[in-house]
Amino acid sequence: MSAGVMPALCFDRSGRPNKRFAVNFEIVTTTERLDVVCEHARTKSAVMLDTEFVRTRTLYPKLGLIQLFDGDSLVLIDPLAIDDLEPLWALLRDQSVIKVLHACGEDLEVFQHYAGCLPVPMLDTQVMASFLGYGVSAGFGTLVNDFLGIELDKGEARTNWLARPLTTKQLDYAAADVFYLLPLYEKLYEQVEAKGWLDALKQECSSLMLKRMKQADPEKAYLDIKNAWQLDPKQLAILQKAAKWRMLEARKRDLALNFIVKELHLWKLARFNIKSKAVMAKEGFDSMEIQRHAGRLLKMVYDVDKMSPLDYPEKIVRLVDLPGYKQLVKRIKDEVTKVEAETGLAPEFLASKKQVNQLISWAWKKQMPADDLPDMMKTWRKALFEERVMPLLKR
Repeated sequence: MSAGVMPALCFDRSGRPNKRFAVNFEIVTTTERLDVVCEHARTKSAVMLDTEFVRTRTLYPKLGLIQLFDGDSLVLIDPLAIDDLEPLWALLRDQSVIKVLHACGEDLEVFQHYAGCLPVPMLDTQVMASFLGYGVSAGFGTLVNDFLGIELDKGEARTNWLARPLTTKQLDYAAADVFYLLPLYEKLYEQVEAKGWLDALKQECSSLMLKRMKQADPEKAYLDIKNAWQLDPKQLAILQKAAKWRMLEARKRDLALNFIVKELHLWKLARFNIKSKAVMAKEGFDSMEIQRHAGRLLKMVYDVDKMSPLDYPEKIVRLVDLPGYKQLVKRIKDEVTKVEAETGLAPEFLASKKQVNQLISWAWKKQMPADDLPDMMKTWRKALFEERVMPLLKR
């Protein structure tokens, strides 16, 4: 692949092709060229970034392309051709350069896995839009249309980014994502700053990255199994062992969790205290699950028989089952509605259902530890909610 020109990438509001926009882009396939590109990018105050990847059966994303636009040069970096991406990782770590992404969650996962670091500092245009009254999932195409008056062709959103050579349509799609990210970022930044949310934006994006840095604890993997709350402590001990093993096995083999053993089957193993391959088959375990993993899984069940009940996990208590939970949720949501009216921010951005539950769990289950504050009690949300909701949390 070599340098090229990105042709018509957009359509006007009537749906007719708009050919006014074209930009040169370069395909980078060597570490030497990548080093030059990234050194130039490090002279800028901000760079636009995006990644394209494939994930079907794997636990970790398979990186297919990285897009970088610094305002002067737009490059498509081919990670399949380049052995050493350290110049790019150095740019990610350079705190003098803002890294701009859109809907950064999966991109951060890619960088964490491949680079062992995250882009610092980082601003997310989806989060920026949330500070302007959009919901939490505003799409890139929607924002480009709303703020730049351009309709993007998103036809290559689901494609094989590991294929080589990449098609012209794939390259055009990839280049457009960072080409239009720059003017979008500039417009959003100006409006967020004018509304006084700039510090809050930076705090929110930093929080997103801190959450991505925390690796899931295998010992607690059982808590994420659907309907684990239905199990008694001994059954939970089986589930804890099985879920921990599955997570570690998935990481070792780079396989999605359910391609190791299906979640439902782990639950059944624990719920029915399964101790034979025949019962596994009767309960619907896949033949490959039984062939590969029955010995390990059945041993876990027998091992729990030897455990002291004092070592079993505690029974899971759901928030929804606690007295007064539904009434408290309603009162908190009432306060969120008041803050929405005052700020113009969407309620799901101010305090999602997950964040409301996190707040209640912190207060009722954990007894309000100061070193483990919920989202609504820290950074920019604290000033909006602390005085409103703290009196509601007392039981």
